Amino acid sequence: MAARGRGFGQYSGVARAIERVGERWALLIVRDLLVGPRRYGDLKASLPRIPTNILADRLRELQESGVVRRVPTVRGGYELTPLGRELEPVVLALERWGWSVLGHPGEEERVSHEALAVALRSAFRPEAAAIEPATEYVLHVGPTSVAAVVDGPALEVAPIGPDAVPQPRPSEPADAAGASVEFALEPSQLRDLIAGRADAATVPVLAGDADGVARFARTFHIEAADPPDDAAGGLAASAA
Repeated sequence: MAARGRGFGQYSGVARAIERVGERWALLIVRDLLVGPRRYGDLKASLPRIPTNILADRLRELQESGVVRRVPTVRGGYELTPLGRELEPVVLALERWGWSVLGHPGEEERVSHEALAVALRSAFRPEAAAIEPATEYVLHVGPTSVAAVVDGPALEVAPIGPDAVPQPRPSEPADAAGASVEFALEPSQLRDLIAGRADAATVPVLAGDADGVARFARTFHIEAADPPDDAAGGLAASAA
C-alpha cells in the first residue's frame, strides 16, 4: 500500500488508484500479467528498457498494494490478484485511447507478445464476431506472433513462437474446420488495419482463408480519434 506521506493528500478514488499503480512502468507490468503469469525474467524481456532495480521495486510495490502476488507453483513467478485483474478494463481502455496518438513506430520500438495480445483484446468487437464464422487467426507482427481464436463473441489470445512464454494454446473452435488464416504485418500496417485505414485485400495471406484478413478487420477495430499533428510513437510505445 502506498505510504500516505507519498500520496496526493486527496480523499479520492482516482488519487488512491494512481498512488498504487501510477508509478512509471507499473501499468505495463499489469498489462503483461493480464496475458498470464510471468517470471521476473519474462517481464524483463517484455520490457527491455526497465532497469532491473526498478522492476524489482515496482513488483514489490504492486505486491504491497494487493495488485500482484507470487505464484506458489512457479519459481520466481508473479500473477495478478483478483483486485489486480479488476484493472483489465482500465488497461484495455488506455490501449484504445492510445491508438489515437500512436503515430509511427520509433526506430528502437518493438512489439512484445503481451502488447500484441492486449491490443487485440482491446480491439475485439464481440458483436461483430458473433455473426462471423469461428476462426483462428495466426498473426505475425515483425518477429512477434500470436494465435487468436474467435468463436462467436468469445476470444482467446495466446503468444506463440520460440520466444513466447509457454502457456496453453487457445482451444480449437468446434465449428472452425478450415476457418483459419495466417498473415504477417508490420506494426504500422496493423495499426492502419485495425483503425480501418487499410484495405484488407492488400494484406498477403500466408495460409488459410483468403477472406480471413477482411474478417479480421471486421472483428478487430478501434475507432481512433484524429491524432494531433505532432503525434509520435508506435504500436510498441507502451512496451518500450
